[in-house]
Amino acid sequence: MAEAAPPHTEWQGFGFATRQVHAGEVEDLTHGSRITPVHLSAAYRFASFQEATDRFGGADLGHLYSRNLNPTNQVAEARLASLEGGAGTIVVGSGQAAITMALLGLAGSGEHLVSTASIYSGTRVLFDRTFARMGVTVDYVWDPSDEHEWDSLIRPETKAIFTETLPNPKNDVVDIDAVARVARRHGIPLVVDNTIATPFLIRPIEHGADIVVHSATKFLSGHGANLAGAVVDGGTFDWAASDRPYPGLTETPIAEHASFVAAFGPRAFEFFLRFGIANDTGPALSPLNGFLLQQGMETLSVRMRQHLSSAHTIAEWLEQHDGVESVDYAGLPSHPQHALAVRDYGGLSGSVFSFTVAGGRDGAERFFDALRLFSRMTNIGDTRSMALHPATTTHLGFTQETRDRLGIGDGLVRLSIGLEDAEDLIADLDQALRAV
Repeated sequence: MAEAAPPHTEWQGFGFATRQVHAGEVEDLTHGSRITPVHLSAAYRFASFQEATDRFGGADLGHLYSRNLNPTNQVAEARLASLEGGAGTIVVGSGQAAITMALLGLAGSGEHLVSTASIYSGTRVLFDRTFARMGVTVDYVWDPSDEHEWDSLIRPETKAIFTETLPNPKNDVVDIDAVARVARRHGIPLVVDNTIATPFLIRPIEHGADIVVHSATKFLSGHGANLAGAVVDGGTFDWAASDRPYPGLTETPIAEHASFVAAFGPRAFEFFLRFGIANDTGPALSPLNGFLLQQGMETLSVRMRQHLSSAHTIAEWLEQHDGVESVDYAGLPSHPQHALAVRDYGGLSGSVFSFTVAGGRDGAERFFDALRLFSRMTNIGDTRSMALHPATTTHLGFTQETRDRLGIGDGLVRLSIGLEDAEDLIADLDQALRAV
């Protein structure tokens, strides 16, 4: 295999907004197009017999097949790597594909993962259903601040820790620095889902994470027209020095060729996923979707400021409303994790949070059906504001005991605050609460 190109550093030193517009772009020498073209090509021609052999063997990292490398998607990958401060990125078809690919790149049958309990419901279903069928078991930490609980669950066959920066829907902030210390102590990589916070709010690699995943469908794209996922390789974990086996990275995939670690150094995990897991399982991202992801990232900081400002204003308003029992938003001083939200997020803990309507399920149903401006739908991170009732949708298949432990009550409603005027959103929430 050829040595990997160095991480994208040509925009190092530029500000976040500049990099979200320019990082990763490649000049179009054929037509002078200013916008990255959409390369709708399944495969690419070889100039010679030798070039074909070199590309299959890894001696030439040029384009071979869009299942693992596409020129349009490469721009989005380099841009996100720059924004997250990672060594490299691979984009795939969805956030679920990103999580699946990243974790199955680390753990196989008979092996084990540890995750915080309060994570996106779809991720828990993935772990408890599909991963379980594949022989990969997952245990959950209910109090991430309790190091004894972590230590009691980590076993010799544990291959990674998984968590989220801002869990959905409860907005219960996770101390990434603390979880990273646990991972380092046990010599295992830390994988962090940064979908809701985005690199605009926090960059987990700077806090000790080794791998970052995104449902790029959400805030990174931002317009509700795209489906995409991404895995960012932090380039920080020493795979060769680990006392736990990661054979996909440390053993040669092709006879008489170097391992991914030997060939690609800090980008070993990215290239292992690209030419190993992604190549084998095929969760490829369409170049059209890669183009839509680029377009979304160009305005990330502008959109996030509006999302965050409106969410904070609305959370404060909800907390004072007589028809609301409680608000799960760590940016509020009344929240038990407010100090952590201030330390890591400046008190603006994302724009996806929940609150409990008075009147239980009946109250939530009346409120939900009375909404006019909020869209009743299962997505987050859109330009449009959305509402959902978790107990009867995303968490419907969970046992009552699990819902109770997660705090998914009958009156709980999840909000994703969009880009509309906060005053208009408050007016819609007010009339819906009055309907209760």
